[in-house]
Amino acid sequence: MTMPLPPRHSPSPSSLGNHLAMPKPDSSTKVRVDGHEVVTYSYGDGHAEVLFLFDQVDPSEIVTGARHPRNNPEWPAIGIFAQRGKNRPNRIGSTICRILRREGRRLFVAELDAIDGTPVLDIKPVMAEFLPREEVRQPSWSRELMSRYWKQLA
Repeated sequence: MTMPLPPRHSPSPSSLGNHLAMPKPDSSTKVRVDGHEVVTYSYGDGHAEVLFLFDQVDPSEIVTGARHPRNNPEWPAIGIFAQRGKNRPNRIGSTICRILRREGRRLFVAELDAIDGTPVLDIKPVMAEFLPREEVRQPSWSRELMSRYWKQLA
């Protein structure tokens, strides 16, 4: 079941091809949750996982097979569910964000990599017990891919 929440609003106005227009790390993003009792306790200085819909992905660009991440032929062709690309069959994205503050039913977060107007499907608190209980393993090419990801507009 999805929870239709109003769109989020942020300094990230649009998508830049394969890259999102990222807000600066110290900027805030407002996720409206008006009309829902989803943010009823104080998060404090915690984190939230925000699930959202890549609603601006053209259905003709959906990937169902293997491809090179970021279309880089130096990285292996892998299935879409082995990467975090936006051209997914279900068009669902997820980001763990730092919570800045809450004002009533409005949650202000940092580092949400979704563009302005993106529909928010759900918000979940991040708890250490739901994170991996062992070291996260990932291929070396993914570290290269992510090395500049959060610094694009910094």
